[in-house]
Amino acid sequence: MKLSKDLYLKEVIKSNTATRKGIDNSPTKEHLNNLRLIAIRIFQPIREHFDFPIGISSGYRSKALNKAIGGSKSSQHCFGEALDIDADIFGGVTNAEIFHFIKHNLDYDQMIWEFGNDNEPDWVHVSFKSDGKNRKEVLRATKASGKTIYLKM
Repeated sequence: MKLSKDLYLKEVIKSNTATRKGIDNSPTKEHLNNLRLIAIRIFQPIREHFDFPIGISSGYRSKALNKAIGGSKSSQHCFGEALDIDADIFGGVTNAEIFHFIKHNLDYDQMIWEFGNDNEPDWVHVSFKSDGKNRKEVLRATKASGKTIYLKM
């Protein structure tokens, strides 16, 4: 099933942890609608702008999967409202280029420069709220004393 012209549902629900642990990672109808919206409003414009395949390292997470990986209880991934985009999966474009394209061209709720260094994040987390109340919050994830902290950018 396609969520947008270039993004399939199987790409956003795929999880090695879910497969290994036998966890059902199927979205609800509401979450599927949210996934379609983020695919159309976020993923597809990126894909068309760069005209190159764009990898998803994490998309939808059922509550059971989110718990199994130690995700935040309020993670937007659990509602089908977030994608972790990783250009390294296919190459050809950088995560920093994707980050800056989203920041300057798209409506989004939250975007996180995930770890990496000053020039390149390891991946880009981006979310989009279906109710249209998108904050355009930009953060940077880093480690301090072994814990992940989020700093406003």
